[in-house]
Amino acid sequence: MNTIIKNIDCLVTCRGSHKKVKEQMMDAGIIENGYIVVKENLIKHVGCGEGYKNFLEQDSLIIDGRGKTVTPGLIDSHTHVVYSGSRENELSLKLKGANYIDILKAGGGILSTVKKTREASFEKLLLETRRRLDLMLLHGTTTVESKSGYGLNFEDEIKSLKVNKELNKIHPIDIVSTYMGAHAVPEEYKDCRTEYIDFIIHKVIPYISENSMAEFIDCFCEEGVFSIEESRQILRAGINNGLKVKLHADEIKPIGGAELAAELNAVSAEHLVGASEQGMKALAEKGVVAVLLPATSFYLMLNKFAKARLMIDSGVPVALATDCNPGTSPTESLQTLMTFACFGMKLLPEEIINAMTINAACAINREEEIGSIEVGKKADIAMFNSINLDYLVYHFGTNAIHTVIKNGRVVVGNGILAEGCAF
Repeated sequence: MNTIIKNIDCLVTCRGSHKKVKEQMMDAGIIENGYIVVKENLIKHVGCGEGYKNFLEQDSLIIDGRGKTVTPGLIDSHTHVVYSGSRENELSLKLKGANYIDILKAGGGILSTVKKTREASFEKLLLETRRRLDLMLLHGTTTVESKSGYGLNFEDEIKSLKVNKELNKIHPIDIVSTYMGAHAVPEEYKDCRTEYIDFIIHKVIPYISENSMAEFIDCFCEEGVFSIEESRQILRAGINNGLKVKLHADEIKPIGGAELAAELNAVSAEHLVGASEQGMKALAEKGVVAVLLPATSFYLMLNKFAKARLMIDSGVPVALATDCNPGTSPTESLQTLMTFACFGMKLLPEEIINAMTINAACAINREEEIGSIEVGKKADIAMFNSINLDYLVYHFGTNAIHTVIKNGRVVVGNGILAEGCAF
């Protein structure tokens, strides 16, 4: 049957199947008194006024959008959602002045989550991750990029990627998998890091490629983690095995990660708090999407955010993501991120929504399928209890979701997971 959403006060289409840059970021394709017609899992028609009546059928599902803002389903293009345990014990250390690298060197940070994730059975890891995906769905997220990187050995990296595969089958949210064995050097290799890099290159990457376990490869290119040359070596091995490149680049210091992402024609470069202007220029020239993570800057108390305004003005396509993880961004909500992007990065509502939809789709190579409300695209739709886009960003601290449609099916109604979607 048809599903029709009518009388939408603010229909934010984010139209276009391409990376938005510069002033294009201000074009959110807003339609007042709009409507959407969905047939099966695709968008069949978009318009304004009463044109939806031409598509009415006897058994059509009608949803009233009066007083609502409707956007494409939100896309979280950078997460570490597969992990076990939590790291609330690190909060007091951060408040006492310990930084990210200090905690990592003391055996905390990523390495403490690695311990918990290795200990977790496949079933436990799947259940914990599934609960996080439920929260994401309840907040309007319909597609997630999910990185491994808390196993750091063969068995547990593959276990994490298998969790992605299984949840992609059984959960409404679509999951795009990234292999990130180069997230840190595990304890057992701390005195022989070159052996760990060889292990990634010669054992894990070929297996992942041969068994279609991931679409992307990522590497934490940062001082004290993986150097530029080490990152280049790992990522080129991924390219040679058919994986597409993402890169944790210049999160803390400007060591040239952005430039490396451009050199390798990466799909995206991520974090970029410390990226140089030369690095930004390189990203713009190559059309690499900058996936920015303002919740991480907030949570790490860095007192600075990635220079989103300068990136946009320089022609870099900008996306926004949660970085959902247990240590530096324990949140599942892209709505929360809207607040940090607005007040921390000074981004405008139109820029924020484009960065969480069409540009986020470009960051995972899905722009032809999702990221905008246009005829022929997947019916991934989020309806908010908000009179307009400005109000959605302005009123923070609550979940504004009323309805979520995923692949043409209502999966959240009146803010509650639909029957058959709750786990």
